Amino acid sequence: MSKKEESAKPDEIQKKIIEETKDSMNELKEKAGNIKNEAKEIAKEFTEDATKAFDTAKEKINETFSDENMEKVKDKLDEYTDEAKEKVSEFAEDAKEVYDDVAEKASEFASEAAENLADLAEDAKEEIEEATKKTKGFFQRLFGK
Repeated sequence: MSKKEESAKPDEIQKKIIEETKDSMNELKEKAGNIKNEAKEIAKEFTEDATKAFDTAKEKINETFSDENMEKVKDKLDEYTDEAKEKVSEFAEDAKEVYDDVAEKASEFASEAAENLADLAEDAKEEIEEATKKTKGFFQRLFGK
């Protein structure tokens, strides 16, 4: 322990511990939120890119093929588009599951931190009370009161 921490009052130590734990929990919440937002953004970008790619492909096919083959090509394109949409949907579901897992782990970590903080605060309180009693006894013996 540093001299500054040794000279700190018990309430200040307890407040510092609580503040540091709150900061850690807020950082975890922020990181979980960032992961969620990134996953949503990636899924959105992927969907947009896939849609653009299929739209472009549709245009090129329309230009390239004759009218008699156009219906066959459109059917295939619709089939591929549906498959791509399904894959994008699966990706979004997977991204949501990953986010849910991360959020759950962050919540578990925060709960454990809160439990440990309560135990640490209780231990610190007991140590401070014991030190106070010993100090009081020492001064009473020293000054004869």
